Amino acid sequence: MASSLVVRLLSLLIVCLALCSPKANAVTCDQVMTDLSPCVPYIVNGGATVPGQCCNGVRTLFNQAQTTPDRKTVCNCIKNAIRNIPYNNNNLNLAAGLPRKCGVNIPYQISPNIDCSRVQ
Repeated sequence: MASSLVVRLLSLLIVCLALCSPKANAVTCDQVMTDLSPCVPYIVNGGATVPGQCCNGVRTLFNQAQTTPDRKTVCNCIKNAIRNIPYNNNNLNLAAGLPRKCGVNIPYQISPNIDCSRVQ
């Protein structure tokens, strides 16, 4: 009888841990825009160096997007954002170079023409 009670208590504990454990939050476009908003002046106006807050946002976003669905979401959000910013080839080059300049290696090229469905 005691072992049956122990099994029930352990089962209840496992269920509670599963239900109460923090869930991983999916990356949203709002997060992407918040993290990358310090980069917009650099992309639009250029400059000699990438602002520190921009690189902090790029690194934060990179660290948050650890799953394929999150990386696809980030890709689509960036793609849509770039389409809404008045750009020329120089702006696109600045945007595309951000990850490298911030010390982050992403698996795709930032561009308004990227096929985000292929991002792994």
